[in-house]
Amino acid sequence: MSGIPLQAGATKIALDPLSLAKNSSGVVFVVLVLLLVAAVAVWFITVLKLLQLRRWSVAQARFEDDCARAEGAEVLFEMARHHSDAPGARVIATLQRRQNVPAALEGVAKRALVEEQQRASSMLAGLGSIGSAAPFIGLFGTVWGIMDAFLRIGREKSASLPVVAPAIGEALIATAVGLFAAIPAVIAYNTISKKVDDLLNEVEAATQGWVAVISREASNRLTIAPAPVVGALPSLAPAGAWLTPAPSASGVPPTPQPASSFGSGSLPSRPFHTTSTAPTPRPGAVLPPTPRPPPHGSHDSAEPLPLHQLRKPGPPFPGR
Repeated sequence: MSGIPLQAGATKIALDPLSLAKNSSGVVFVVLVLLLVAAVAVWFITVLKLLQLRRWSVAQARFEDDCARAEGAEVLFEMARHHSDAPGARVIATLQRRQNVPAALEGVAKRALVEEQQRASSMLAGLGSIGSAAPFIGLFGTVWGIMDAFLRIGREKSASLPVVAPAIGEALIATAVGLFAAIPAVIAYNTISKKVDDLLNEVEAATQGWVAVISREASNRLTIAPAPVVGALPSLAPAGAWLTPAPSASGVPPTPQPASSFGSGSLPSRPFHTTSTAPTPRPGAVLPPTPRPPPHGSHDSAEPLPLHQLRKPGPPFPGR
């Protein structure tokens, strides 16, 4: 830490702010340089973000005007490709990549909105950091300058104004430069945050309608779409036709079978559990008469009669 002693013959320092800043001590000089760089960065970020948000707001307004006349998802996708600079267009482009999964569109839209919020809020952290830290950095320079003033008083053995004025002046200049960087940063941060919130609220409100349109059309498309055919079905034989297989090696002609409605290569039909062992009738053959069951109560039945139908023995004949 070096001070500038005011001795006889020494160069006098002008007490204007610029001369005090240029001839300040090492630590205070570094603090002033950092605060000046922060002040320039605040104005650079502010101008850049305001121009960016204005461009996005205009593009989003035009995109929503065109989407208000859209009648389907394909039109929305085409307009999103045309207005690629609008935040809503980037959201629809993300939804287009997942349009075949209607149940996941809500989550995809929320994720796309988060990405747009991160993109719109970029560099705002720098403004917030400068706005909160610059006054304390300036205060650090002020404390260091006051400490330098006390050291000068001890070195010169005098508390006269020419001894302490330069150190006190550069200390106060550090505080002023810190406020010069912090005040615009806070104002710019609040203004840009308000514009970002307004833009994202518009995009979020419009996204709900876009998700509904894309989800409805995707659901209808998946519902109407036919199921995939595993294999080609053979040509079906006409109803009532009889299929005659090739003769066997024994020379006995096989029994013709009726044509299945599914043709060859289809799954076998479920077997029926029947007790009939009658042969398969041929076309034009006369069927034998179907035997009828014996009448109820006949003794020719193979089954025994119930006990209550059996005749009970009567009393013995008289005279026995």
